[in-house]
Amino acid sequence: MLQIYQAVFATLLGMEFTLNVLLIVGGIVLLYYGGETLVKNAVILARSWGISTMVVGLTVVAFGTSSPELAASLAAALSGSPAIAIGNVVGSNILNVFLILGLTALVTPIRAQAQFIKREVPIMIGAALLLFALLYFDQQVSRWEGLVSVVLLGLYIWFLYRSSSSESALVQQEYDQEYGGPAKANWQAYAGVALGLVLLGVGARTLTIGAVSLAKAFGVPELVIGLTIVALGTSLPELAASVTAALRREPDIALGNIVGSNIFNILGILGITALVQPVGLPWESVQRDMWVMLLASLLLWPFLATGARLGRREGSVFLGLYLAYVVFLIASAS
Repeated sequence: MLQIYQAVFATLLGMEFTLNVLLIVGGIVLLYYGGETLVKNAVILARSWGISTMVVGLTVVAFGTSSPELAASLAAALSGSPAIAIGNVVGSNILNVFLILGLTALVTPIRAQAQFIKREVPIMIGAALLLFALLYFDQQVSRWEGLVSVVLLGLYIWFLYRSSSSESALVQQEYDQEYGGPAKANWQAYAGVALGLVLLGVGARTLTIGAVSLAKAFGVPELVIGLTIVALGTSLPELAASVTAALRREPDIALGNIVGSNIFNILGILGITALVQPVGLPWESVQRDMWVMLLASLLLWPFLATGARLGRREGSVFLGLYLAYVVFLIASAS
């Protein structure tokens, strides 16, 4: 009889695991296509409104590829899982630098040519330090702090707009090549934006349900799930955009997308999430990952600030650091 109970329990556990995995995979797929649909149609609308290709690339595209992170963090916060909301942002920033830029550099060595990227680096590090301070002193991101973050994001967008007008012709041409061409808005573009938002909402909710259930079933901390599975799933648009830009020999688009995404993840995603639902975690539970995120930003600084070449050797080091980080996370959770 005991063996029968054990067999039934194992079957139910296996069914639950399979269901959670399907929910996570389904959520990731919906988030990916939702983000892609949103970005594609938002670019058409922005171009039809007379916005320059460079501003479109630096704002609409960079922020649009972060829309899955925003949807997932909002869904997690509203579901009472702040660890997944914060872990998603911190994990995405780590993944953007170590994994995505590492893979991008392996595809083709890249070097920043745009002056605006070099000026963005201190902003990226400053955003990381801001989140560091908020979680260290307050243990949370409150509504007022979220409002300050969103205001800072607005100032950052204004800075990008001003920087784009004085950028070199070579960099302008790079963005024209990627986002130029005729752009006529019609009802399909507006419908595409709406569809993208719906897919993001459904995908975020599906991913959150699967991730929380999986964490509870196997006793894995929600923070670890947010730092790994959720962060990877929501960062797929950045991965696709950066690797594609590298293959097309558009290094500034690849780098600008990652740096802009990291800034938006903190100021925009956590800022907007905190305005809706304040989120927080004990400093002891997240300090390791905050240090890793800050380290990733600082390691990227020499390449972007000096224009040094981010080659295959450096890309391999970044990938190795990310692999070591994930292995450490899994080992610490077991």
